[in-house]
Amino acid sequence: MTATTDGSPGAIEPRATAASDTTATAAPPPVRGPVHEAAEGAAARSVGYLLDIQDAQGWWKGDLETNVTMDAEDLLLRQFLGILDERTAQAAGRFIRGEQRADGTWATFFEGPGELSTTVEAYVALRLAGDAPDAPHMALASGWIRENGGVAASRVFTRIWLALFGWWKWEDLPELPPEIIFLPKWVPLNIYDFGCWARQTIVPLTVVSAKRPVRPAPFALNELHSDPANPNPVKPLAPMASWSGAFQRLDKALHVYHRFAPRRLRRTAMNAAARWIIERQENDGCWGGIQPPAVYSVIALHLLGYDIDHPVMRAGLESLDRFAIWREDGARMIEACQSPVWDTCLATIALADAGLSPDHPALVKAAEWMLGEEIDRPGDWSVRRPGLAPGGWAFEFHNDNYPDIDDTAEVALALRRVRVPDSGRLEGAIARGVRWNLGMQSRGGGWGAFDADNTSGFPNRLPFCDFGEVIDPPSADVTAHVVEMLAVEGLAHDPRTRRGIEWLLAEQEANGAWFGRWGVNYIYGTGSVVPALTAAGLRTSHPAIRRAVAWLESVQNEDGGWGEDLRSYKQQEWVGHGVSTASQTAWALLALLAAGERDNKPVERGVSWLAGAQGEDGSWDEPYFTGTGFPWDFSINYHLYRQVFPLTALGRYVHGEPFAATRRAD
Repeated sequence: MTATTDGSPGAIEPRATAASDTTATAAPPPVRGPVHEAAEGAAARSVGYLLDIQDAQGWWKGDLETNVTMDAEDLLLRQFLGILDERTAQAAGRFIRGEQRADGTWATFFEGPGELSTTVEAYVALRLAGDAPDAPHMALASGWIRENGGVAASRVFTRIWLALFGWWKWEDLPELPPEIIFLPKWVPLNIYDFGCWARQTIVPLTVVSAKRPVRPAPFALNELHSDPANPNPVKPLAPMASWSGAFQRLDKALHVYHRFAPRRLRRTAMNAAARWIIERQENDGCWGGIQPPAVYSVIALHLLGYDIDHPVMRAGLESLDRFAIWREDGARMIEACQSPVWDTCLATIALADAGLSPDHPALVKAAEWMLGEEIDRPGDWSVRRPGLAPGGWAFEFHNDNYPDIDDTAEVALALRRVRVPDSGRLEGAIARGVRWNLGMQSRGGGWGAFDADNTSGFPNRLPFCDFGEVIDPPSADVTAHVVEMLAVEGLAHDPRTRRGIEWLLAEQEANGAWFGRWGVNYIYGTGSVVPALTAAGLRTSHPAIRRAVAWLESVQNEDGGWGEDLRSYKQQEWVGHGVSTASQTAWALLALLAAGERDNKPVERGVSWLAGAQGEDGSWDEPYFTGTGFPWDFSINYHLYRQVFPLTALGRYVHGEPFAATRRAD
C-alpha cells in the first residue's frame, strides 16, 4: 500500500517477520559519540539498579503514591469500626502532617494547589490523631476551609465520611438506592454503566446510603463550616430543561422514595448487594485490588450484620493493612492500589530493550511470574461480552474479577521479549491475551481499560458522582498499546487492528498530540500512540506522525527534557509544559525514536538530559506526579515510572527500535 496524506492508515505495509520471530534485525544504532557513550553508561547503571530491586519471586513493584485522603479515610474507617489504635493514629498523623502545605492546605499532587475536600479529610484525620484545633497548623487549615466554602463545598464522598459521625446530615446528601442492583443491563444507570472502579464503590455505598448510620462523634467540627448556624444553605435548582436540573429533581424523588421504600424490597436489595460484594472479594481479601471499594465494602457488610471476626471482614481488613507502607521515620502511608503486574511488564520491556539477553535469569523469572498471574475465569467484563473466553492480566497481585486491557497488551509485549523453557506455555498465554483483547474492542474501534462500550453519559451526571471519572470509554493510550501488541503479533492488517488505527488517527488533537487518559497527559498519550502507529506500519513521513513530532519538539524544555504539569487537564497553557521529569522525557523520546528522529538534535538533547539527571546508583528522582487515576481529580506518582521508562528510551536509543522489521521508514 502507498502512503496517504489524508490522515488515513493507508501507509501500512506487510510485516516483514513472522509473529514468532522476536529477533528481527534492529535499525543500526547511532554513530558513537559523547551522547551515545553517556546513554550507554546511564543505561548500564539503570539496568544494575533495576536488577537489584527485583523481588526474589520475579516481580517488581514501586510505591504508588496518591494523596492523604487514603490515609484520612483509613483512620475514619477504623474509628467507625471501633478498631483505631494509638500507634496507627500517630503514624498516619505523622505522614499527613508532613504533607501539609505552607498555606495550611493539602494538595492532590506535588506542588499542586490546595484542594478543599482533601484538606477537610486531612484536618479531620489529624483531629482523630490528637491534634488540637487551635494548634497553628490546624487553625491555618480550618481558616482556609472556611474561606473556600466550608464542608458544604466539599465533594460528596467527603460529606459521606462526615455523615457517618453526625458531622453532616444524611438527608443533605445525594441519594443512591440499593435497588439499583436490580436494574437490567439495558436500563440506563444500571451498575454496569459505571466503570469497574466506580461500580465496586457504588454498590456498597448504596447499602450505606440506605442504612444512614451515625456513630458518636468524638468531637465537634463547627470550625469547618463557613456558617455554623446554616452549614448547608439551600442552593437553587438548575433549570428543569437542563441535564443538571433533571438529575437534581431525580435526586429529590429518590429522597422521597427513601422514606417510603417497601421494607421487603429494600431488604432484598441490600441482601443482593451483599452477595454481589462477597462474590467479588478476591482471594487476598480485597476488592478489585484497590483501597476505596475495600473500605466501603467493609462498612456495608458491617452494617448488614457481619462482625469484625467474620472471615469475610477479617480478610478484608487484613487486605487493607497490606496497603500500608511504614517508613523509617515512623510515618505510615496508604497506597490506593498496588501495581506489581504493570511494574513487572514495564521493567521487563525496559531491561530487554536495554540489551539483556532474552534468556537472562531475571527476565525468565519475571516472565514465569507473569505467566502465573494470567486470569483464567470470567469477571464483570463478561456481562457485556458473555461469549468471550477469559484471558489476560490485571494490574495488581490479586484481581481476577477485573483484568485490564492495558496490562494485557503490555504483558504480551513483555513476554514476547523473553525466552522461557516452556515456550508452549508462553505462546498459549499470549494467544489467550490477544484473543481477549480483540474481544474487548469497543464499537467505535478503540479500547477502554476494563470494559467494552462503557460509554454511557448518564453516570457522570448523577449528583452522587462528583469524585472523578466514573465511566471507562476508549482512550488513546490504551488503544495504542493494544495496536502495538497486535502489530508485534503479526496482526497489523487484521480489520480490528485497522479500526483501532483509524480511531487513533481520528483522535489526534489539532496541535498534533494525543490525550493520555492514564498518564500525564498529552506527552503520555503521544508517547504511547506514535510507537504504536509506526509498529503497525505507518510510515514515519505520515502526516499524523510529522504533526506529533513537530508538537513534541515545540514543547521541549530549554534544559533538553520534557515535562507536563497536571494542571494541563484544566488550563490550556500547561499542555505539554512543566518541569522536566524522567518519565515524561522518556515518553517524548520513545515517540521521537519511533518516528525516525534518533539522530536529530531534540533526541540528543533529551538523551543528554536523562543521562545528566540520573543519580549515582542508576536511578532517577521524580517527586512530580505523572500517573493518572481520574484526570485532575486523582493523580498518581508511580515510583517505578522514573526508572523503567528512561531505561526503555535509553535502550532504544543505544540499540535501536525493538521489532524493527515491523516498522516502516522512508
